[in-house]
Amino acid sequence: MNIIPQTLGALLKLVFDIVGNYGLAIIIFTVIVKLALLPLTLTQSKSMKVMQEIQPKINEIKEKYRNDQQMMNQKVMEVYQENKINPMAGCLPLLIQFPILIGLFSSLRSPEVYVFGSEEAYRAIDTTFLWLSNLADPDVIMLGGIQLPWILPILAGATTYISSVMMTTGQSKKDPTQAMMTYLFPIMILWWGKSFPAGLTLYWVVSNIFQIAQQYFIMKPGAVKEE
Repeated sequence: MNIIPQTLGALLKLVFDIVGNYGLAIIIFTVIVKLALLPLTLTQSKSMKVMQEIQPKINEIKEKYRNDQQMMNQKVMEVYQENKINPMAGCLPLLIQFPILIGLFSSLRSPEVYVFGSEEAYRAIDTTFLWLSNLADPDVIMLGGIQLPWILPILAGATTYISSVMMTTGQSKKDPTQAMMTYLFPIMILWWGKSFPAGLTLYWVVSNIFQIAQQYFIMKPGAVKEE
């Protein structure tokens, strides 16, 4: 599976060679990757939007036939067929993207291996960016001798929360587990950010901002029209 992080690392190195700034290279690299994955994420987002639009009807069926599981399933499938929906359509793009996401994580967490080829080459470049003295180190602040997440981890947690909320907006009934993850996952990202290299956290923030903008245009009323 090293082929994926090596390929992505080579792309990031190419961008870095052009712009000459590692932080800016990560931002441009993130946008390039998100644009490359756009057809898959559009399919996933549109499927999710249609599923949200028919959710009230699905909930009515589940309530009406709650004592007849076979009839409930039959009626739900009829609704899917009427609206030309494949319930698994939203999962396939995610499954395809998963190895790519793992590769991105590997290449950005170990740039000395997958991007620059050696620790010496990585240490030789300027990895400062904005307020960050080194993108190889976590973005943290010391408070009472304790390392706490700072600006990038906070932004990563906040943008993760906004994206999660946008994905569940419009659902009349939320799965309790899903509702819990809406709050828990951003907190986990915030906490992980204090140990992740700042370059990886920067990627997560930019990726989330791109995702939020995409969801805004896809999920707003009238964005999805029947072909």
